[in-house]
Amino acid sequence: MIHENKTRLILVRHGESNATVERILGGEKSCTGLSDLGRDQAHALRKRLEKEEIDVDVLYASTMPRAIETAEIIKPALDLKDLYTEAELVEHRPGEADGKPYEELEELFGGNDYYGRPHTPLAPEAESLHGFHFRVSGALESLISKHVSESVMIVCHGGVIDIAIRQLLDLPRRGQFDLWTLNTSLTEFIVDDTGVKRGRWTLIRYNDHAHLAGLPFATNEDS
Repeated sequence: MIHENKTRLILVRHGESNATVERILGGEKSCTGLSDLGRDQAHALRKRLEKEEIDVDVLYASTMPRAIETAEIIKPALDLKDLYTEAELVEHRPGEADGKPYEELEELFGGNDYYGRPHTPLAPEAESLHGFHFRVSGALESLISKHVSESVMIVCHGGVIDIAIRQLLDLPRRGQFDLWTLNTSLTEFIVDDTGVKRGRWTLIRYNDHAHLAGLPFATNEDS
């Protein structure tokens, strides 16, 4: 479907995960999908998408269970047959810290200086912040090049959305994750594929979570 020579990218952060509720660092090995609240959040987004009838040509999700589960819940609202997955759009790969409780990370692996040492991994076999930026930026550029003048929705992760903002808006690529992207929120970019503004991305909205009104902010917390 052609959209007036414009490419649209809509990023959705997954719903609340079991890993978040359990207070563990949920990497690819330890992710077990969405919490009950996470599913409620995804269904709330689905109802919003059904009402607003957002035009989406193709739906992607990272290969992590929490992203796939969120995407499967919202897919019927988009009137799409297929869901595509992309392993290079998973959250930061934590190596041996995968599945470890947050409160034990510093004791197990020491402090992590994202600003001063972006090339140093958090734990053995983990990605450095620089490596994470490089991986996700490359994956986004590759995916965008496949869908010029289409509207693409990607269900992914807070860190991936942070990098997308830096990459597409040409912001600094170092420093820790500075954004607080809420579960199932919508972040949208558009780029003109022709004309004087060709290749210049515009951020249309960030962290749009109006559909979460009335839901608790997190499991075991009041709204």
